[in-house]
Amino acid sequence: MLQVISSSWALLLGMMLLMVGNGLQGTLLGVRGDIEGFSTFEMSIVMSAYFLGFLGGSRLTPGLIRRVGHVRVFAAMASFISAVLVLYATWANPWFWVVMRVIVGFCFSGVYVTAESWLNNAATNDTRGKALSLYMIVQMVGIVAAQGLLLTADPSGFMLFIIPSVLVSISFAPILLSISPTPAFESSRPMSLKELYMLSPLGCVGMFLLGGIFSAQFGMSAVYGAEVGLSLGQISLFVSAFYIGATLMQYPLGWFSDRMDRRVLIFAVSALGAAGALLAMFGGGSFQVLLAAAFIIGGTSNPLYSLLIAYTNDFIDLDDMAAVSGGLVFINGLGAISGPVITGWSMGIFGPPGYFLFIGMMLAISAVYAAWRMTQRAAPAVDETSGYTPVTMSTSAVAVELAIEEGAEDTEQGSESN
Repeated sequence: MLQVISSSWALLLGMMLLMVGNGLQGTLLGVRGDIEGFSTFEMSIVMSAYFLGFLGGSRLTPGLIRRVGHVRVFAAMASFISAVLVLYATWANPWFWVVMRVIVGFCFSGVYVTAESWLNNAATNDTRGKALSLYMIVQMVGIVAAQGLLLTADPSGFMLFIIPSVLVSISFAPILLSISPTPAFESSRPMSLKELYMLSPLGCVGMFLLGGIFSAQFGMSAVYGAEVGLSLGQISLFVSAFYIGATLMQYPLGWFSDRMDRRVLIFAVSALGAAGALLAMFGGGSFQVLLAAAFIIGGTSNPLYSLLIAYTNDFIDLDDMAAVSGGLVFINGLGAISGPVITGWSMGIFGPPGYFLFIGMMLAISAVYAAWRMTQRAAPAVDETSGYTPVTMSTSAVAVELAIEEGAEDTEQGSESN
């Protein structure tokens, strides 16, 4: 672990600052939108725009990197992010925010692709798993820390927009000054979505559903908090609970994942998350119940992402790893675009409980589909399955490919030891 920190500390520090900036802007916009009188539907479009930009960036950034190089792409994306984070406060108009969110989503996607390429280059076969674990931890720490910064200034003013802009600007200094050499970026054989679905139906369907769940958490949790009248401090704790649960539950669920039929675990975890959403729908009048529900939902939905990657990895060839990772992230992105919009529609019809209704339905569908898939294909032997590697839904296809490679490496080592 110390070896990973010594070789990648600048990258990890920079990514944590980036996640503070990104986590703060997501929550802040939800609070500021309520102050400005934006409707729930308008805010759902604003939040969805980030994921539209993110999906576009994940498709176009590799070409930009091959054309002009990592450093130039990284610096250009950084400039745009820093500028947009300040521009939000100059014009409180939902459609202007939509355009800004598309831009910032595109740029953050490009930053993640570039940074994760450097992480891959800095890691070895022996340290890849530890590097990914540290990467996930610093991301979660950054998002949770961002919620604390929400309490440092008045959300109706400019300061909370300036803080993430400054943090993002600072974050690139240690990365650009310390990371070398520039990693190579190779193209991979594309795989159609039909091919990917035939390879792992549960992986594809689960990834699509999780995209909607994650975007609802990341984009609409603060909107929900403002709708039900939570204070700024309560909104901060509520949003943090999702990510604290996600961090704490990754490793216990990963331990179970490597020792049983993953479809059974996917079913159980999805059902538990759906129960958490049901708890919030009927007990949401209590803030303590809301925190417990957020912890359960975050602690189940986020590890599901890693579970589905590991499950899909059980059925792929080594030559297909890059193509599969890109396809899974694309499917997840499609679901993420629709998540805030459907959540906003649900809240418009059913009121604030519609937020948890959408999340609960997505998790319930995931549980039912996992149960059905258990009747369609035999499970691979546990000792022949890939290893579980924790990764978050805010990463690019590069980190997903790293997780798949790490899982394949674990499988190979297990076969050699038998």
